[in-house]
Amino acid sequence: MRTATLEQTKTIPPEERPPVTHVSVREAASLVSRRSARLIDVRSPAEFDTVHAQGAESIPLDVLNPVDFGLGPETGVGVLILCQSGGRAARAAKRLAAAGVRGCAIVDGGTEAWVAAGLPSERGASDALPLMRQVQLTVGVLGAAGSILGMTVDSHFGWIPLIIGLGMTLAGATGFCGLAVLLARMPWNQKSAVPNRSEASCCSVKQ
Repeated sequence: MRTATLEQTKTIPPEERPPVTHVSVREAASLVSRRSARLIDVRSPAEFDTVHAQGAESIPLDVLNPVDFGLGPETGVGVLILCQSGGRAARAAKRLAAAGVRGCAIVDGGTEAWVAAGLPSERGASDALPLMRQVQLTVGVLGAAGSILGMTVDSHFGWIPLIIGLGMTLAGATGFCGLAVLLARMPWNQKSAVPNRSEASCCSVKQ
């Protein structure tokens, strides 16, 4: 998938522009303040409720559907996508680009960079851990438990750390983490205290 920065696209003819660009958090904040683009946060509802960029819409990655959200190729709407630090936003951008949507931009650094830059943000009642920290905790607990059980109970438990290690290697090589997808669908990551959250999030997704 071809990408470019916002500045680079200014010198490229419209018909030759890549489907996905990159913008800094300050560029994104400027576009949102001028109502020149739609800002989408693709993290889980609980992560969104913990802290999110002001003006962002919560549309979790697992329910993102270009057609349902009016982001089809005929709309011409500028779409800014962010997550926690950038990984899920890249996957969302790839999905939109595959559907023919142009004018998509990944917000570099995600919500972490937005908050660190001191840009307007909102905090809710949720205290959910970021999804990647949940992945790290789960991997750590399972790996430690498997190692201890393998040394004290049955050597077959030693397969657990090996399987986890292979899974993390695959995630690093492909950018897809099945454990993260599974955790994102857990009940504690679906709870949100943010009012008026888009009802479109209950729609199905075409993978």
